[in-house]
Amino acid sequence: MKTWAQDLYEFYSSLKPKQRLPNNVQWLYPQRSEEVMNVVQKFLQKYFSDNNQRTLFLGINPGRFGAGITGVNFTAAKQLTDDCGIENPFGKGSELSAEFIYAMIKAYGGPKDFYSRFFIGSVCPLGFVKEGKNINYYDDKDLQKAVEPFIVQSIEKQLSFPVVRSRCLCIGGEKNFRFLSKLNETHKWFGKIIPLPHPRFIMQYRRKQVQPFIQLYLDAMKKK
Repeated sequence: MKTWAQDLYEFYSSLKPKQRLPNNVQWLYPQRSEEVMNVVQKFLQKYFSDNNQRTLFLGINPGRFGAGITGVNFTAAKQLTDDCGIENPFGKGSELSAEFIYAMIKAYGGPKDFYSRFFIGSVCPLGFVKEGKNINYYDDKDLQKAVEPFIVQSIEKQLSFPVVRSRCLCIGGEKNFRFLSKLNETHKWFGKIIPLPHPRFIMQYRRKQVQPFIQLYLDAMKKK
């Protein structure tokens, strides 16, 4: 039986999109870089070399300054070095969402404890760029329609791993939650989907309330 690390490395290595996207949208595809995949492999070997059952967090899609650089979801270069202890060639750049996620992970007990029970993925495992800026899969209806088969295929592939199916934690409490919930009604992937506010929203507009939002995440993680 393969470990999570082996399955996830194969999954991310296999993401080779051939499809052209509508409306001048381009794929954000860091996995084509050998140095990115070397770092991803180190991260996975450190935290996922087992067959534990894990609950999924599903974000929206990677952005340019976190996973778009490192290949690790919600993890910018600074968090990769400082929090995960993984040296990398990406400098010391940080990112708001990563700062919140790693504050939450620290409150949970640290990366080792957190990643032994949870995996943070994305509804769409690759990101998108338009005119040099991030775009989410749901920001363009043509894009959403075009990538829906890829999204379904990617989620179903991850569900072949030892995933807790009774619940899924959805990062992005509005549009991402609605889209994922609609897919879940059709495909019956999870017993329930628990929406959580997006870390970027928290850090940009509710920074003084970070601790209550961290507690909101911790409480959601305890739900069965």
